[in-house]
Amino acid sequence: MNEAIRELEPTRVWNKFADLNAVPRPSKKEGRVIQFMMDFGQSLHLETLRDDVGNVIIRKPASKGFEDRKTVTLQSHLDMVHQKNNDTDFDFDTQGIEMFVEDGWVKAKGTTLGADNGLGVAAIMALLESTDIEHPPIEALFTIDEETGMTGAMGLKGGVLQGEILLNLDTEEDDELDIGCAGGIDITATRTYNTKPVPRATMAYQITVNGLQGGHSGIDIHRGLGNANKIMNRILYNGSTRFMMRISEIEGGGLRNAIPRESVAKIVLLKKQSDEFEAALQEWTATIKEELKHQEPGLNIAIEEIKLPKTVMGLGAQERLLKGIYTAHNGVYAMSAAIPDLVETSNNIARVRVKDGEIEVACLTRSSVDSAKMDLAHALKSAFELARCDVSFSGSYPGWSPNPNSSILKVAEKKYEQMFDEKPKVVACHAGLECGILGQNYPDIDMISFGPTILGAHSPDERASVSSVQKFWKFLLEILRDTPKA
Repeated sequence: MNEAIRELEPTRVWNKFADLNAVPRPSKKEGRVIQFMMDFGQSLHLETLRDDVGNVIIRKPASKGFEDRKTVTLQSHLDMVHQKNNDTDFDFDTQGIEMFVEDGWVKAKGTTLGADNGLGVAAIMALLESTDIEHPPIEALFTIDEETGMTGAMGLKGGVLQGEILLNLDTEEDDELDIGCAGGIDITATRTYNTKPVPRATMAYQITVNGLQGGHSGIDIHRGLGNANKIMNRILYNGSTRFMMRISEIEGGGLRNAIPRESVAKIVLLKKQSDEFEAALQEWTATIKEELKHQEPGLNIAIEEIKLPKTVMGLGAQERLLKGIYTAHNGVYAMSAAIPDLVETSNNIARVRVKDGEIEVACLTRSSVDSAKMDLAHALKSAFELARCDVSFSGSYPGWSPNPNSSILKVAEKKYEQMFDEKPKVVACHAGLECGILGQNYPDIDMISFGPTILGAHSPDERASVSSVQKFWKFLLEILRDTPKA
């Protein structure tokens, strides 16, 4: 299946992508891909080192005639988001990604593709391996754990990098040059609750919300996509206010940076209310589908009778949880006043777990304004504390402040217009890029970010445009040929 990928142009990039995707590389489990990259650099007899946290740095001297140019740091992250469809049998810890080509797009079989940020990694590998490409001195920086904490970028010490220019290859629209991004913070609400025996004269149901698109909780947050956790909570809240309904379990969502696509809840209901409840659920389903018919045409809400569980939540804990999640903001919170059409602040209610006396709700709050990020974080903290949860903040990272006067930006803008006969879009994005973190220890480095077109990142619908990778590769090579002298 993956052999067809190796025949795509530019073959040197797609071959490196196929090699990379054969190596399991979920976030926080990058040991194998770190060794893979160390072996790669050493096989080329290039200076190759690993820092204290696991980032890999490979340096390549300039090609002939480019020795007097500024050193360029090319940066991408090694880890990938691991999301799959519920009906896909796949183990991200042991298996390589299964890819195929369809209608000009490279896709994966029921899982994330890893084009985010594997195509950036592959392009850098192709440059390092090349013997016929003109380029300045190159320093490749492959960071770890970008997707679930950015701990690689955070752990990179000052004084390690030698580059004066940094090209981050981790954005996903090929007509954009990014010069800024949002920061983020993880919010986790937890509590325990007393379980109660299942009431008499009851029956159990499993409610499933699925068929949602999901996507990147930064890049796609403005699209108004359905959040499986919020939809499930709405159903359970309605059920608890109209019926003698008790929750046994909830399992919804997954990674913080992915808009949740699926949620499953097990509930207990009085037998005499079952027919009325099923009819009400049909009404709620019709209403929700009507609201989301444009954004989520595949939304499915299903119910099936199951075996009675042993316990349910106590009523007090159940009521507080449902009200807490209902109160907690999800989606776009504020638009930027400084940059048109840019989301400034948002939140993703990414994961809800209720089982065996324990509750966990996980969110990712983003903002390009640090004070606004913390303002929303405290609003969410307040909502969950009213539900008697313990709330913790972790993984906070800064945004990247735009520099419209960047020298490398001027080079890239001019080159793009010459090559493609149109001006690129100079933008800031609501996703988290490592540039803001790297800029803390390297404040004088000149940075931009760009990449090929990738759709559906952080979901099993992730796909990369073949023609866009060709465009991106040519553009990258031309920028390297035009970098300024030292």
